[in-house]
Amino acid sequence: MPDIAVIVFSRGGNTRKVADAIAAELGVPVQDTNAPLPDGARLVFPGSGGYGGKPGEPLMQFIGSGNFSGRKAALSGTSGGPEGAKHMMAEMREALLGKGATVIGDFSCRGKFLFTNRGHPNDEDLANARKFAREMAGSA
Repeated sequence: MPDIAVIVFSRGGNTRKVADAIAAELGVPVQDTNAPLPDGARLVFPGSGGYGGKPGEPLMQFIGSGNFSGRKAALSGTSGGPEGAKHMMAEMREALLGKGATVIGDFSCRGKFLFTNRGHPNDEDLANARKFAREMAGSA
């Protein structure tokens, strides 16, 4: 599915695991935020870890420099807690809407942070990420 792009910023590797699961389910590679947005991508899966309740700055810069007009976006991320994920997703959603994207869904799960959430994302989290990927690709 070359019309799908999975883009990730992940410091600790948690969000990268989620992005890898999404990309593998859809048969596409994962790209980091330093690569350009593929011209033919109709559906974009931007993902970030939560850093103080905010998405990583490299992902926000990627969104800010991209042309998302006419594209659909399905957000993903990991966070130490549900409130952080909620704020992070809202910031990503707002930035993408401002760049012309249609946001069709979001997925987040816990990610290991210091001594909390050890073992996350776990197998169940990654299975849920793959299910999310299928649902989003089916509705795009």
